[in-house]
Amino acid sequence: MPEGITTERLLNNIMETLTENVSKQKSVSFFEEEKSTSVNAQFNRLFGRQKPIHHLLGGGKSADVLLWRNKKISAGVLAGATAIWVLFEWLHYCFLSLLCFSLVIGMTTQFVWANGSGLLNSKRSPSKVPRLVLSDELFVNIAKTIGAEVKQALGFLQDVACEGNIKQFLVVVLSLCAAAMIGSYCNFLTVLYIGFVAAHTLPVLYEKYEDEVDSFVYNILGQLQHHYRKLDTGMLSKIPRGKFRGMKRE
Repeated sequence: MPEGITTERLLNNIMETLTENVSKQKSVSFFEEEKSTSVNAQFNRLFGRQKPIHHLLGGGKSADVLLWRNKKISAGVLAGATAIWVLFEWLHYCFLSLLCFSLVIGMTTQFVWANGSGLLNSKRSPSKVPRLVLSDELFVNIAKTIGAEVKQALGFLQDVACEGNIKQFLVVVLSLCAAAMIGSYCNFLTVLYIGFVAAHTLPVLYEKYEDEVDSFVYNILGQLQHHYRKLDTGMLSKIPRGKFRGMKRE
């Protein structure tokens, strides 16, 4: 053994190298686990989704409103819808009476403005009342927007019915049945308001708690698949099917 190297120092060097190798292996395994969890979190999204919520909602101003990118605009839209629902549902206003009252208030305001300014300032000429001018393009754009949304919705339903994806088909059918059941207890305006509130709350909550919701839904789907397999092995697999095939061939 060379001079200056004792057995104690040699043992200390061996222990130091072992601890360094163990720490390196732990750090590598930690980073690999973190990378795998991030990859799983990236691809284990709800219904196989790989795009962000903002892109799925259209990626425009409507998506910004639904995801509360501008809180003042989103709160104003939701407050306006709530005010309309309260007027028609709680205060029992009908559309014709509300429209007539709004026109009366607008005409009264313009009448007072046009005649009162000349009486208060007799030396000055009466001020001109600004007129509300609606262009034809506004109504054309509204009609195009509504028509495009209806066309897209009908196209989506036809795609779901024709593509043969049984999971997506069942989800859409169950959603329509749930909407029909809700509509049997509420009127059309309340159903629209519930859908409007859900559209302004559920996407932003899902975007905030995305991982928790995805894991919860996948756990429920796993339990449903487990119960279906039990039902299939216990009851459905015992149902005879050969007789029906023979009858069809005959």
